[in-house]
Amino acid sequence: MPTAYSKKLYTVFSNYPLLRGMASYSIFWPTSSLVQQTFERNKFGDYDWWRCARYGLYGSCFVAPTLYSWLTIANIMWPGNTIRAGVIKTIAESFTYAPLSMCSFYFIMSLLESKPFHEAIAEVDAKFLPTYKMGVAVWPAIAMINFCFIPQKNRVPFISVCSLLWTCYLAYMKHLDKEKVIASSTTNPVKLLKATL
Repeated sequence: MPTAYSKKLYTVFSNYPLLRGMASYSIFWPTSSLVQQTFERNKFGDYDWWRCARYGLYGSCFVAPTLYSWLTIANIMWPGNTIRAGVIKTIAESFTYAPLSMCSFYFIMSLLESKPFHEAIAEVDAKFLPTYKMGVAVWPAIAMINFCFIPQKNRVPFISVCSLLWTCYLAYMKHLDKEKVIASSTTNPVKLLKATL
């Protein structure tokens, strides 16, 4: 039987979709970091919990609000859930929000790791293009589903669920040496992924 507290929580999350998105990102992004660290063959005691905390902070306080703002603006500019509106929003997202979010990820996460400004810029420079190529191969289909079939109030949580695996990839790329990425930048990102496993 639901308690008064759970009813209040449900009401708040129903009325404020941004908070629902922030809550989901605060769970899924640290989880992705844990999954990525597991693939690095870390034992339970070897997990970098501060790294997970940085992912949770970044996901909930940066990704969720910026994504919510982008989705709100996109819905105002191209209202509706039609295929045509979905295609337009997907194309616009691929050339506006996606590059911004990928650059922001590498830059802000580097600063959260206490790296100097020039190193954060160098990381964006080395890792943006391979990440963007992979993103263009993955996200347009998810964006179409989101824009055409998911109610507007659930779009940020839907993307956060879909981003669980994507964030594992981002975490993997984030912790690759820049030199490896630069050396492999002429290859496609799938080849880079295989070469470093």
